Amino acid sequence: MSGALIVSVSGINNDTCEHAAEFARELDRRGVALSLLVAPRLKDKYRLTQDESTQDWLRNRRDGGDAIVLHGYDQAATKHRRAEFAALPRHEARLRLMAADRVMEQTGLRTRVFAAPRWIASPGAVAALPDAGFRMIAGISGIHDFETGSVTRARVLGIGEGFKAEPWWCRALVIGAGRTARRGGLVRLAISAKQLGRTGPRQAMLDAVDLAMYSGAVPSVYEHPRPVRKAA
Repeated sequence: MSGALIVSVSGINNDTCEHAAEFARELDRRGVALSLLVAPRLKDKYRLTQDESTQDWLRNRRDGGDAIVLHGYDQAATKHRRAEFAALPRHEARLRLMAADRVMEQTGLRTRVFAAPRWIASPGAVAALPDAGFRMIAGISGIHDFETGSVTRARVLGIGEGFKAEPWWCRALVIGAGRTARRGGLVRLAISAKQLGRTGPRQAMLDAVDLAMYSGAVPSVYEHPRPVRKAA
C-alpha cells in the first residue's frame, strides 16, 4: 500500500523567498509539488500587499501546481505568548480569518485551506473556519475536511516555526519520514523558509523527501480536493 507525501514551506517573505525558490527547484526535479503557507502579515512590519515580487513568485508556483494555504493573519501572539489561533474564541477567529481572506483575494492568492501558525488552532478557530468559507484545516496531528467530515490522522514532522532544527532532530525527521512511508502512511513534512537558508536543515528535508518517495510515498499537497502530481 502506497502512502502520500506533503511538503510545506512557511515564513515566505522578501528576505526568504529565494531560499524557498531554490528548494522548490530541487523538488521540481523530483516531481514534488509544494504547499506554500502564506500569511498576509509577518513580524518586522512585513506586508504581503507591499511585496510584489513574492506575490508574483507565489502565483507562478500555484499556477505550476503548488498549493497556497492561509497561515494566519499577522501571526501575533494573542494570549500568554501562544500562537495566533491557539486560544481564540470563535468570533475573534472569524474576524481574523475574514481579514486575511480579503488580503489573499486582493493579491490573487485566495485559498480555501487553512493551517494555523505552529499548526495549532483552538476549538473556536476550527468552528469559525467554515463560517469564513474554508473547506479544510491542516492541523498538527491531522487534516480535517469540513465538507465530508473526514479526518486524516498524520502528525507534522517539521523544522523551524516551533519545531527544533538541531542535527539530532533533523536525523530523527528523516528516519520518521521513511518509517511512515514504508507503513503506507501520510508523510507531512514542514520547514520554514528561514531554515531553508541553512545547509543542514535544507539537506535533511531533501533527504526526508527522497527517502519517503523511495519508500513508496506519492506526492500531494494541501488542497481541496488534494491532487496527486506525477513525477517528471
